[in-house]
Amino acid sequence: MANHILVVDDKANVRRLIQEYLEEQGYTVSVAESGRTALFAARHTPPDLILLDIMMPEMDGYTFLRTYRQEAQTPVIFLTAKLEETDKVIGLELGADDYITKPFGMRELLARVRAVLRRVTDPAVPPEIVRAADIVLDRSRRQVTVCEQPVKLTPSEFDLLAALMRRPGHVLARQELLDQLSGDAFEGTERSIDVHIRHLRKKIEPDPKSPQYIETVFGIGYRFVQP
Repeated sequence: MANHILVVDDKANVRRLIQEYLEEQGYTVSVAESGRTALFAARHTPPDLILLDIMMPEMDGYTFLRTYRQEAQTPVIFLTAKLEETDKVIGLELGADDYITKPFGMRELLARVRAVLRRVTDPAVPPEIVRAADIVLDRSRRQVTVCEQPVKLTPSEFDLLAALMRRPGHVLARQELLDQLSGDAFEGTERSIDVHIRHLRKKIEPDPKSPQYIETVFGIGYRFVQP
């Protein structure tokens, strides 16, 4: 069954161009012209991936994602003309998985789409359960529990936690963690890893300000410590 992608952009020509191209690649594509209509569309027919513009009338991309993240952890790629790193960090803080800056080529967009979907749907990933202290990570089902309570993670947060838990006590550099997400297709910086880790700590640590699982190794990266 083809993956369903929701394209959200206020410009009709952009929506049409992306829709036609992705449908040629075998995807099922629906479109929305604002965050408000995108909420209705996503609730009616949940997508596998959302391509989300930031600057839109009625409800912008940030507001949409802030609202939708309370309901679902669907991966999101922002489509944006904004170039400031702070704009990207805001999106990552809200739970976006990747960015692509306008104008972009269709081949680049396709690479990003495939990379993100591969991280959440790749059937080649073997069943594996990793346990550490009160955390259980099920790679095959992409589920995490802490103290037997389910925790909702974005795809990027899940992949980072999986990478760290697979090698407890081993220091992973920020660039190495970037590569764990989706290789060259991920438009991220080392700072984006810090944002994802901060989000992750809020969800799994008893006290995010004094983390006991994910330890910062200053000047290098992070490591997972079994208490």
